Amino acid sequence: MDDDSAEIELLEQNLNKTHQISQRMTSILTNFDTRLVKLEKSILPLYNSTQKLKQRAHNIDRALLKIDEVASSQDGIAVEEGLVLRGPQLGQLEAYIDILERLNAAIAFKSSDADSRDMARLIETGAKKLTQLYTKLVAEGSSGSPPVSGLAFMLTEFPPPLMSSLTPLVVFLRTLPLPSTHPSHPAASAILNTLKDAQRGYADMRGNWSRKALEMHSRRVVDRAETLDGVAAGKEFSIWIDNLLRVTEAEYTLLAELAPLSSSTIIASTYDTLLTPLLTLFTDTLSSLTSLIKRSLHRYTFHALSAFSALTMSQSRWDSVLAKRGREGNELRDGLNAIRGVCLRSFPEFLADLKLAAVGKGGDLSVGLADITISTVQYLNRIPDVQDAVGSALAALGDGNWKMGDGKQVGKTAKSSSVDVNEKVLIQHFVYDVMNTLIGSLTTLSRTQRRPPFGSVFLLNNVSHLVSHLVLRPTNPNTPSLLSKPTTDFLNSSWRTAKAGYFDASFSPLMQALADDTRDKTSGSGWKAAAKEKFTRFYDLLEEVGERHRIAKVLEEDAEERSAVGEEVVKLVVPSLQRFMQKQKDKEFSKNPQKYIKLSPEEVESRIRNFYS
Repeated sequence: MDDDSAEIELLEQNLNKTHQISQRMTSILTNFDTRLVKLEKSILPLYNSTQKLKQRAHNIDRALLKIDEVASSQDGIAVEEGLVLRGPQLGQLEAYIDILERLNAAIAFKSSDADSRDMARLIETGAKKLTQLYTKLVAEGSSGSPPVSGLAFMLTEFPPPLMSSLTPLVVFLRTLPLPSTHPSHPAASAILNTLKDAQRGYADMRGNWSRKALEMHSRRVVDRAETLDGVAAGKEFSIWIDNLLRVTEAEYTLLAELAPLSSSTIIASTYDTLLTPLLTLFTDTLSSLTSLIKRSLHRYTFHALSAFSALTMSQSRWDSVLAKRGREGNELRDGLNAIRGVCLRSFPEFLADLKLAAVGKGGDLSVGLADITISTVQYLNRIPDVQDAVGSALAALGDGNWKMGDGKQVGKTAKSSSVDVNEKVLIQHFVYDVMNTLIGSLTTLSRTQRRPPFGSVFLLNNVSHLVSHLVLRPTNPNTPSLLSKPTTDFLNSSWRTAKAGYFDASFSPLMQALADDTRDKTSGSGWKAAAKEKFTRFYDLLEEVGERHRIAKVLEEDAEERSAVGEEVVKLVVPSLQRFMQKQKDKEFSKNPQKYIKLSPEEVESRIRNFYS
């Protein structure tokens, strides 16, 4: 027990000592921690300052390294000068561009004006060498003969291999120092002039190349105009204009991609230079067509109207193209005014030609169709194909002014407030005057015949042709819309008048031969002699009429109408013959009537029908 107590007491003593030692250690550590906190607070600002100094020192070292690199590259400027003067080599464009970029960068770090001038001279030389390469590549893509695809125009793109070579070159040329971007760069002004020259050369080459591509088709349009129908020639001219505009639009897109100087002002000036050969070609082509038309306006009237229509339809595209060149002037408007003046002349001259057709004619004329009838029908059937141009020209000329002071014609409807309807009404007014003038001339021509029956057949055939090909069976289904009701009524009335004149000239003598004569005696042999004479004269006249109809074909091109006219003649002549024959037989004008009645009514009817078979 005593030993246990002693051990416990010893343990308590050791525990107390340990506790005392722990307290001392805790006190020491606490004091040390407090000192460390105070030390940290004292050292932290110095540490922060030291870090900033280290970063600055690092930046200075990097700047010095870069300067050393530039300086070392300057040491090799003689070598680079040789490379620059030699110019960019095939497949080494990037290396050449890299040399110029280093030279540009070196100028910023050189304090010596002499060194800067030397490098600026090299940069200027390098820029000239690159623009020479640029010009060479553009020339390769704009030389030789344009590809031909038969008679059709083929729009060709810039050769893709050359395009892939030009694209990185153009990208670098656009980064070269210019006065607007690097005002203090010694070579900026010289580089700007070099790029301007290159861009001007681009415009000349591409403009002349495009003209060459279109020139052959231009000559073809002019050459074929002499032989083609006017509307067809106008369509070819319209296609050519469309191709011209396609070229100008494609060239503007290409210019925007390949121009070294891409500011809007310089692009507009360059585009103006590029367009000059094309606009000259357009002006020359239109002038050639206009000269051809003026040489024989009555023949080439629809060439003028079709060309005017083609120019009018392309006006908005023309305005868009010309607006991009940055200066005043409109070649299309000048061309439109010239061709419109020709169109305005064509209408009064056409009416004048119709009037003159009846002057100075005389003697025996063919009973067939007159040239003016055929040409007028063709003229009117073509109008719907260029109706917009005709309406516009007539509106500019003024209602009725195509008659050159003869005054307004009757039968014209009131105008509508709509511009389109007004132009259509003007065309209807003009067509009425054409018909009135033409039929007046045809009537005059028919009266100049020495033998009136032939004149009546001539008028009948021509008026029938007009009615048939303009009203009943028009060649162009849109032609009847140009005929107002007064015009249609006038044609139908003229047809009836012509038919009545034909009946009168050809068959009135027959009817008169069978008519009662108040001078015939009612007793004795006098009336018998008169009857015999009437029969003789009737059959003689019938033979004469038959002979005329063998020479002068009536309504040869219209079998249906010819048959109808023959039916009317039968109804006119045969019943009168039957009545006269029966009357004379009842009176027993002769003991041998067959001697004078050479043909029965049925035979006369058959013979008349043969006139129109």
